[in-house]
Amino acid sequence: MENSIELSGKFLGTISSDFVIIADKLKEAAYQIKKQDFSDFPIFIFCKEYQPIGQLLFEKSEIGTQWNIYASFAEEFVQRKLIDDLNVFASTFRTIDEFCTLFVIDPEFTSFVSLPFPDDF
Repeated sequence: MENSIELSGKFLGTISSDFVIIADKLKEAAYQIKKQDFSDFPIFIFCKEYQPIGQLLFEKSEIGTQWNIYASFAEEFVQRKLIDDLNVFASTFRTIDEFCTLFVIDPEFTSFVSLPFPDDF
């Protein structure tokens, strides 16, 4: 699976608007995943339907977003064979101090996306 930051306008708008609503919570969750030694590579899954990867953090109907948000990490993606090589993935992973790594799941678009956290954090 490619680590792509290419997004069509359709996805960029809805993902970005939902991301801004919960970016501070995702940044804290990323720090907790790392601090508690689950992984150095937290991944947040954005999807509109139920999916079995990770743990549900925010249900869209409860927080007023268009996407459900799950928390996971790279090692789970390796176990599920969604990432072939953790070392290759780690070499492209961006620091959690500045970026949030998302895995967007949609029938039309499924890929990794790195979004910068807003500057006011």
